[in-house]
Amino acid sequence: MFVLILEQGEEALKSITEFANRENITGASVAAIGAFAHANFGWFDFAAKTYKPIEVNEQCEVLSLLGDVAQGDEGNANLHLHAVLGLQDGTLRGGHLLSGSVQPTLEVTITETVVHLRRKKRLELGIALLSI
Repeated sequence: MFVLILEQGEEALKSITEFANRENITGASVAAIGAFAHANFGWFDFAAKTYKPIEVNEQCEVLSLLGDVAQGDEGNANLHLHAVLGLQDGTLRGGHLLSGSVQPTLEVTITETVVHLRRKKRLELGIALLSI
């Protein structure tokens, strides 16, 4: 198990990916809480085979960030993260995390799995899915 504390200004997806590559993590679950200055999510449109962007351009609480780390087709760490953000007025936003600028912190727990996880591109879907 690893605990990773991200600091203000770090880009969450990039920092967690770099850590997983540095530690040679090829299978893990990820959970985090904290806050972002702003974030970008995606909602997967199956017909278009692409993510439609959801932008959150304000300070927000990371109420839940969950996902996994697997080895991608290129051999590097490939993250699949979803998050729910709380906004100032109490409403929520969420989706597939594309980026998030940490402010002031993000507390990340990475728990390695016993099995090696691999993510393979599924051309008919337009996305990569876990393949054990």
